[in-house]
Amino acid sequence: MSPSSLPKLFLTTTMALAIALTTLPAAWSKDKLAPLRWAEGQPGCTFSRDDDGKYRYALWTDDYGITLAVDSQELDKVRHRVEPFFSVHITVRYRGDRTLEVGAKRATLEFVKHFKLVQSSLDPEGLAAQTQNDADELENHTEREVKKHPEKKEEREEYLQTHQKEVAEFLDFLTQRTFPMTKLDPTHSEISGWVLFSTRNKWLGEWKRPEEFLLRFPIADRVVEFNFQLPQKGDLILRKRTP
Repeated sequence: MSPSSLPKLFLTTTMALAIALTTLPAAWSKDKLAPLRWAEGQPGCTFSRDDDGKYRYALWTDDYGITLAVDSQELDKVRHRVEPFFSVHITVRYRGDRTLEVGAKRATLEFVKHFKLVQSSLDPEGLAAQTQNDADELENHTEREVKKHPEKKEEREEYLQTHQKEVAEFLDFLTQRTFPMTKLDPTHSEISGWVLFSTRNKWLGEWKRPEEFLLRFPIADRVVEFNFQLPQKGDLILRKRTP
């Protein structure tokens, strides 16, 4: 090959590569299935306001149904928790004859009115470890403080005991009630649990009213999307009292 033919060859190769790069995404997008979006009034989509204080959004396909439950007072509850997080409750029911693997690891929550900030779901094990570390550090700090100020011993120890009780309850919640990774089949067709999203972010300031959220929950080869608001305009849920 002569040196004079190199520029022409380089130009031809570059153009071919450019065409390939512009056509590849189009080819990939054809294979990628569009998200399943919950929409009020659409086939397979339901909504309810229930006497446990939760809004429930359900979307059904031929193979499975997924229900999102959100506490109507969730915005107020966030700030009172041991760790600040936003929680949703997910239930998946499988009605196929094979298997369906489900988990919340790749779920995300978009805070639409806060620069469309997207938070990935929290890992319960990692959150539990961090919570325990923080509790241990608080205990050590309290011990040091009491040594310096013995007159505060009763006050600080009472606070520490209350905090330790809250931490123990939270760790139990993370272990027993968060959404697990599992496989559903005809003999084990339903799973449910809480999915948590951190609210520790510089882009999240004071809550706006109403707040708008977009939950994305991958399931099988699709992503199910739920767009919802809190609180719902002019809506009041009368909670049923528990015995």
